[in-house]
Amino acid sequence: MPIIIHGIRNCDTMKKARAWLDARGIAHAFHDYKVAGIDRATLGGWSRRVGWERLLNRAGTTFRKLPEDQKQGLTESAAIDLMLAQPSMIRRPVLSIGDRLVVGFDTGEYESALASLPRD
Repeated sequence: MPIIIHGIRNCDTMKKARAWLDARGIAHAFHDYKVAGIDRATLGGWSRRVGWERLLNRAGTTFRKLPEDQKQGLTESAAIDLMLAQPSMIRRPVLSIGDRLVVGFDTGEYESALASLPRD
């Protein structure tokens, strides 16, 4: 089952998550959505599965710098538009394990999500 970690290469949380996977010998692909992009269909699918509120990185500098009128009254569609325009507004990392998604880096969640995978 392919494991893909989505995020931005220079993000500290991404570095921790990738190091955690590497230390456990868990093979994974890396998708840098700031370099390779992300499409509306992918973000829409993630949003339906985990909620746009969980995907939108409101704590980041990029979101905090937005004018107040863009931050207020967000809808799923508006949030996806923001994330498409500025991928750094997508919370990191997004770990895709088959049909399962883990948003953010929490070692307990990673352990649980990866527990059933076969090990080499």
